[in-house]
Amino acid sequence: MNRPTPISVEADHASTTRTDQVRALNDAFRRSFAGGHVMLSRGVATLPEERRREAEAAVQSFAAFSVADDPYGEHDFGAFDLAGQRCFWKIDTYDRAMVGHSPDPANPAVTVRILTIMLAQEY
Repeated sequence: MNRPTPISVEADHASTTRTDQVRALNDAFRRSFAGGHVMLSRGVATLPEERRREAEAAVQSFAAFSVADDPYGEHDFGAFDLAGQRCFWKIDTYDRAMVGHSPDPANPAVTVRILTIMLAQEY
């Protein structure tokens, strides 16, 4: 299995909180899909290619974060409408071996990010 290259985000660690660092790493990955893996649920994977591309673009450009959907401020979840269907995306963080949760999602050296795009009805 190819291991993704860790995401690099320039940050002054003395003045950046852990949440700020996690948010910056999640945003960098979500916007570029680089440095992690993107998974499509069965429902999204079976959409026509044009719709899948629209879903990916909606995730990459997503900016409608709210306290209700993002209570910890990590930018790890979002919801959007796609051709009349409600969709969700979610970023999960795993350890480098991908056998458990990351011991420190703020540290890209020990974290692999997985972004899943799904139909709301599949959640």
